[in-house]
Amino acid sequence: MTDEYEHYEAIVVGCGPGGAAAAARLADHGVETLVLERGTEAGSKNVSGGLIYGEESAPYTLADLFDGFREEATERPVTDYYIHNVAGNKVKTYDLTDLHEHDTDWCDAVLRREMDSWLERRVHEKTSETGGGVLTNVRVNGLLEDDGEIVGVTCDELEPITADLIVAADGVNSELAREAGLMDWEEPEEWFQGVKAVVDVDPDAIDDRFDIGPDEGAAHLFSGDLFDDVRGGGFLYTNEDSLSIGTVFHLDSLLEREAEPHELLDALLTHPLLAGWFGNEYDEREYAAKLVPDSKKAAHREPYRDRLVLVGDAAGQMQAQGPIIKGMNHAVTAGALAADAFAVTRGNADPAAAGRRYTKLLEDSGTMAKLRPRRYDLARTVGERDAVTGAIERVLDSPLGSLAVGNPIADRLLERAYNSPLLVSMLPDTKTGYVSLPTLIAEQHGKTIHWESEIEPPTLEERIGDLTYDTDVGNPHIELLDQSLDASGAAVTACPVSAEDFGGGCYRSEAVKTNGTEETLVSLDTQPCVECGTCAVVADTEWEHPRGGKGVEYREG
Repeated sequence: MTDEYEHYEAIVVGCGPGGAAAAARLADHGVETLVLERGTEAGSKNVSGGLIYGEESAPYTLADLFDGFREEATERPVTDYYIHNVAGNKVKTYDLTDLHEHDTDWCDAVLRREMDSWLERRVHEKTSETGGGVLTNVRVNGLLEDDGEIVGVTCDELEPITADLIVAADGVNSELAREAGLMDWEEPEEWFQGVKAVVDVDPDAIDDRFDIGPDEGAAHLFSGDLFDDVRGGGFLYTNEDSLSIGTVFHLDSLLEREAEPHELLDALLTHPLLAGWFGNEYDEREYAAKLVPDSKKAAHREPYRDRLVLVGDAAGQMQAQGPIIKGMNHAVTAGALAADAFAVTRGNADPAAAGRRYTKLLEDSGTMAKLRPRRYDLARTVGERDAVTGAIERVLDSPLGSLAVGNPIADRLLERAYNSPLLVSMLPDTKTGYVSLPTLIAEQHGKTIHWESEIEPPTLEERIGDLTYDTDVGNPHIELLDQSLDASGAAVTACPVSAEDFGGGCYRSEAVKTNGTEETLVSLDTQPCVECGTCAVVADTEWEHPRGGKGVEYREG
């Protein structure tokens, strides 16, 4: 049956860092490789915070795989790293240089449209030499199977294509991973949601306000009472001529608090701590959002089935452990290792040979130990019990807690704890670490900021209006299956482009009278969708990506 279809040795779906690394290494091994990218160009669908690391212990980095990568595709190298504990207008800052430099060869801030489009050009050059190349505006919509065995992919824009290896690097919303039964969207606690603004700032102003040189960069993290008790925090990274500022929260906590993502972002943007960095001028280039897998819970231990292997977000390979936020570097390692695994098993009659080898390489390289640290699994069995969390919260809220945290020795110990990779990787996912303890630290040790912020961020309507869309009229990529508030109402507040009392977003709720009774129902409009996938987890929907080149197009990412 499959002989009639076009065949490549390898197909890579997605040309982000993981897909680019896989394709580059496959080409290095002389493998005929076709890369399929659904955006108008790579990066037009991608969002990251974002910092990309070159770890000393990693077998591969993008700088290893692509000459000139750091010079041509990234923003600023991160030389300064801080965390700010916030309680109202009081702020206590700790220097996280030791944590940042642990196992770090280099770390750069990036914007995904710039970086990924650069990678796409290099990947096309490499793969063209082995009989393949990169095709954009192509959405891979499913897996091609023969007698229950995965043999290729199906596309909206092309006939099915078969391959000996299929690399799913199609992101956190991977349709291939879900169809293969390797990912589900059933548990909100396995996901974070990130919301981000890119803010225009002159390069000289960045140097001056952050006290850095033209070839230096800063990373700042934020936790405490800023975010309505939602578990998570904020970040700010310096780019060449802009700032990336955003928030990342546990999705289950967003749902529990019924918090609206754009409002939480605005709480950070308007805090007086940031006013000096903005110079009380605010020019937002772009608003964006995405889901983020929590690798501690979601990283797949065996990310393959038959000829299909998963890399990056599609495999849940996003390390978020307190101030440690690393994802793209692990996607690069995974993509390159998947390619090496195929090179070793090339020609093996067993369709799963490359997948098994890839899984072993992930373990042997230490990658899985970083993504799913055993010490966290041990710590969470106790630390995430309601009774334990409640007891700790009561202590922190008592005079004893203030006494324990408020002395100079505790201050020094806390800074050391923040800089300990061991302790950070054990941090339970509770309110204590994200909200209560940082707030108490700021109350006891923080300095009061005496000025106010004059920043007025754009409205949600203005943010949606400033985004670029190619709306696929007549082909909605999300179907609302249940309009009831119980089944789908969480999307109204959790969706980054929806909100209560806002009629222009994706999800809206309204009171409808039927036969003399009033019921609150949810409606859907996919036009302003930013394709983050949040609603697929929190609402009763049928979700897929738009067709190739359709939907939102990010200019910054």
